[in-house]
Amino acid sequence: MASVSAPAQTAPSPAAPLQRGIVKMVLSGCAIIVRGQPRGGPPPERQINLSNIRAGAMARRAVQGQPDTKDTPDEPWAFQAREFLRKKLIGKEVCFTVEIKTALGREYGMVYLGKDTTGENIAESLVNDGLATVRREGIRGNNPEQARLCELEDQAKASKKGMWSEGGGTHTVRDLKYTIENPRNFVDSLHQKPINAIIEHVRDGSVVRALLLPDYYLVTVMLSGVKCPTFKREADGTETPEPFAAEAKFFTESRLLQRDVQIILESCPNQVILGTILHPNGNITELLLKEGFARCVDWSMAVYTQGAEKLRAAERSAKERKVRIWKDYVAPTANLDQKDRQFVAKVMQVVNADALVVKLNSGEYKTIHLSSIRPPRNEGEEKNKDKDKRFRPLYDIAYMFEAREFLRKKLIGKKVNVTVDYIRAATGPGEGTPAFPERTCATVTIGGINIAEALVSKGLASVIRYRQDDDQRSSHYDELLAAEARAIKNGKGLHSKKEVPIHRVADISGETQKAKQFLPFLQRAGRSEAVVEYVFSGSRLKLYMPKETCLITFLLAGIECPRSSRNLPGGMQVAEPFSDEAMLFTKELVLQREVEVEVESMDKAGNFIGWLHIEGVNLSVALVENALSKVHFTAERSAYYKTLVSAEEGCRQRKEKVWANYEEKPVEEVVHLSEEKERVANYRPVYVTEITDNLHFYAQDVETGGQLESLMETMRAEITTQPPVEGSYSARRGDYCIAKFADGEWYRARVEKVESPARVHVFYIDYGNREVVSSTRLAVMPPAFSTRTLPAQATEYAFAFIQVPQDEDARADVVDCVVRDIHNSQCLLNVEYSGVTCPQVTIQFGDTKDDVGLGLVKEGLVMVDIRKEKHLQKMVTEYLNSQESAKTARLNIWRYGDFRADDADEFGYSR
Repeated sequence: MASVSAPAQTAPSPAAPLQRGIVKMVLSGCAIIVRGQPRGGPPPERQINLSNIRAGAMARRAVQGQPDTKDTPDEPWAFQAREFLRKKLIGKEVCFTVEIKTALGREYGMVYLGKDTTGENIAESLVNDGLATVRREGIRGNNPEQARLCELEDQAKASKKGMWSEGGGTHTVRDLKYTIENPRNFVDSLHQKPINAIIEHVRDGSVVRALLLPDYYLVTVMLSGVKCPTFKREADGTETPEPFAAEAKFFTESRLLQRDVQIILESCPNQVILGTILHPNGNITELLLKEGFARCVDWSMAVYTQGAEKLRAAERSAKERKVRIWKDYVAPTANLDQKDRQFVAKVMQVVNADALVVKLNSGEYKTIHLSSIRPPRNEGEEKNKDKDKRFRPLYDIAYMFEAREFLRKKLIGKKVNVTVDYIRAATGPGEGTPAFPERTCATVTIGGINIAEALVSKGLASVIRYRQDDDQRSSHYDELLAAEARAIKNGKGLHSKKEVPIHRVADISGETQKAKQFLPFLQRAGRSEAVVEYVFSGSRLKLYMPKETCLITFLLAGIECPRSSRNLPGGMQVAEPFSDEAMLFTKELVLQREVEVEVESMDKAGNFIGWLHIEGVNLSVALVENALSKVHFTAERSAYYKTLVSAEEGCRQRKEKVWANYEEKPVEEVVHLSEEKERVANYRPVYVTEITDNLHFYAQDVETGGQLESLMETMRAEITTQPPVEGSYSARRGDYCIAKFADGEWYRARVEKVESPARVHVFYIDYGNREVVSSTRLAVMPPAFSTRTLPAQATEYAFAFIQVPQDEDARADVVDCVVRDIHNSQCLLNVEYSGVTCPQVTIQFGDTKDDVGLGLVKEGLVMVDIRKEKHLQKMVTEYLNSQESAKTARLNIWRYGDFRADDADEFGYSR
């Protein structure tokens, strides 16, 4: 800043009032900026130029963007004059009189250190030290102040002080360096050692311009780990402050501007120098956070050398007090009671590698997700390269198994401390992203060890990156980032350059042939080690055999355990009493624990049967002792029979649980006679309305057709009189609504998927067809025409005894044929047996009564699905005979002979 000199005063104004202020900044040896006291915001300020004297002009940098301007160096002794005043005045109270105010508003006056004119006269001190010259033009002898300045100047000349010394003062001119050629190398060369500096300018609360000493580098430094509200530059050049930007700037200015400080230059990403400013009175970074003027910034927090936990603690203090930028802050766990925020729980299950199922003291089960970490996952790869192989995340994702095993061995059955950090709200399915339920995310510790941090440090999980304003994160987020940095540096786990571990785990559950081959090996092995991966019911489990690297289904021998509810072809089987209690008992005792198993035999479905031991406890005996199972007669030949019978006897006498309704009965020999079931042919008329690409079809019962027509007429009449407002309907998946079809008529429908308001997938419930429509063609279904008034009329069916080819062309031929034959026509339908998704039926033409499915077999368009039920064998035989005739005639899919010998999966054949 160039200095400003004032013309000599002819006579001081006697009426000039004495004013007071605090020196904010020294512009040069003869100009200062004085501010008032802050009241509800940054205080007013004004520039005061010293009367009657002149000091050297400070260096000035060339105007950016104007090539004709050049850098102007310091005038001799200018910097020393500025420094003289800076050290004497910055932050001090002064009093001053304004003697002249020019037309441009520039003010000249006398400045005294202290509260009145008895203090040190600043102009006189400068002149006395030879750091300023007196403007003698127009000075008259009758002004004692001017005379005093002249006298002091003469003394300084005589004493050869300052600018009056010999040599001309060229040694006092600074070699200012405005730019650094390679900032990163410059920062690295300092090795994070404190360097002396003067803060020359404060841009905002967290960005300053500093003069590094003794080499006079002028650099912009951004405070590491924090960010204050800033001043946004608009298109017209004006600046708009964010909330609390001006207050944050004043906070930093009032403490650091033109103060002597030490700066630790910590890093230089993207040409931005990050550093920490150390002042004898404290660390400005922590103070800004504590007073609510700044927020923590993750990307630069990592380079902060003074302890990131101090910054987080300071920010947390401001949030709790809701000061300044946090005035509207709501903590992520604000709605939780203290007992729900921190609690001790027992780990019952590890889910993948970032979630735990824990049991609270109340007995309730709760799923806890580890805060701010992401389990291993396949990035940018096709998850399942082998389409014939089922994708199993635990074994097929690299390091997922290692992560799960680390948590399982460390936590299962142990008590842990849980601190809830945030509740992640449920999310609906998006474009390419699945739906997630509400998740409780917490920091889990055991023995003082943060489990998430341990997982990350071993390279078995990664840390989630957040938006800067996203407060839903781990309370130990910085430790997680540091742990991840260590794991990357040491090449641990996910960050290793080595080949990823591959887990080839054979799942032989239900594989009868593989199980038969494996049985003798397990029988000879005696007790084998295993890990319980899943509990289906009290006595049915899935085990992982580590030595054999396989998964098996294991049934407990010697007991009869209550059966859980399950889906069967004939419908849902109701759970037996105490089945849930038995399953919970088994889960709590053995789930994800290391156990020993003795395999005795296997059943016809390929499930192994035997005894399971955990820490000396036989699970079969434990279930019987707790009255959750009965002894099965097959236990008679086992070594545990006496123990089982003894345990059962006590429970039976006490009539506990499964024995609650027990009554002694005489033993009678009961002979079960199974009656031979016969095929029931009960054909009813239906109207086929839709045929799908996988050869399923939708049909309406002819009997209720009149009701549907009546309902449609009434509904459309009502819509005509009261048409819905276009665009007023907001579609949600699963909702029933009415939709306008291509023919301009309204039909009843159900929303299946919502991509966007312009693309809503609907299913017409009375006709079976699907369509993608705009929400403007949808409306709320009037209650009088809901499914309560008349159920959905289109029922899905599939052809019985038929196996559809998987080859697209062959399948298309079948579908085309069926569409030609029965679409939009009345047929006769008979349900033969239940399928996985819908009833399997035979269907006859309405006029000829010929079997449509049998016709497809005769034409060689489909294969026969062989059923084992005895009552269906007559039909199966007829279908097989027709298939043989088609094969002999080489019709359609059989034109190249019996392709099934080659295991041609594309034709849908499986042995």
